[in-house]
Amino acid sequence: MYESSMVSNQFITADSTFPVVIRAWEGYLSDQKKSIYTIKAFKGDIQLLASYFSPDKTIGSVSTKDLLNFLDWMNNERQVPCSPKTNSRRITSIKSFFKWLKTYGVIEYDPAAAVDQKPVASPLPEILTGEEVERVLEAANAYRIQKKPDARNLLLVQLLLSTGIKKSETLGISKNHIERDDPEKPRLHVRYANSTSRAKDRTIDLPASWLEVYDEYLAQYRPTDKIFPWSPRRLEYLLEDIGRDAKLTKHLSFAMCRWTCFVKDYVEEVPLEVIRNKMGVSQVQWRDIFNKLKILADIYTGTAEQAA
Repeated sequence: MYESSMVSNQFITADSTFPVVIRAWEGYLSDQKKSIYTIKAFKGDIQLLASYFSPDKTIGSVSTKDLLNFLDWMNNERQVPCSPKTNSRRITSIKSFFKWLKTYGVIEYDPAAAVDQKPVASPLPEILTGEEVERVLEAANAYRIQKKPDARNLLLVQLLLSTGIKKSETLGISKNHIERDDPEKPRLHVRYANSTSRAKDRTIDLPASWLEVYDEYLAQYRPTDKIFPWSPRRLEYLLEDIGRDAKLTKHLSFAMCRWTCFVKDYVEEVPLEVIRNKMGVSQVQWRDIFNKLKILADIYTGTAEQAA
């Protein structure tokens, strides 16, 4: 039996029960600067595993067979649907949890090491066709030229369709993130305040025509710092209004604009590394994304039906 190990200021042993070890696990994840969402998800996954066993089950008594039985129960017997993506994340949580225990000498062998991590392909995203993009831009521009001009809708949708930035990134744009020293080549600096996300910082070219709309918007709304000083839901409503006015049969969203932007880039033969950097994704993430772009290109050009 291994001697007690101190992890995140808590002593745990192979004879410790799940509640004690989960508290130490949560402290460890926090020490590693994991996001609150990652910590919540990983902790919840292990708590679900613990609920499968008796309350006095010790951490050192868990076997590979126990874990496989749990996964079978979770997928086939538990009366709560578990999507392939959630199932994959729970396996990741379990493998990370027991690897951590083995690394710090709490357990002698890792029962999760033999559990297969089956990759799960995420579903194909829904995008706009090239013809629908034109309708969306026309609908957004209608607000700009109405009796009481409002450039906000066009500013937002043009930005999303040309840069592909996420909702959180859109909300984080400050006025000083817009570089316009060269009016013909304006640029957007995407910046993250959280140091753990700094690798996602990047600079993206903006269309020169966007600056005209931007100046109109500044004169109308006079934002002091954030370009879009509204709630995420308010911006979602703006997109929904544009989609309705464009008579779309699909729900216009940040994700749809993001993927449409990159598929358009792919169709227009923008270098793949430029697209990857523009997306702010790693080489590992890019593999799955590239496969999707190849399929979605036919949808964008209208030569294939949108996947269900």
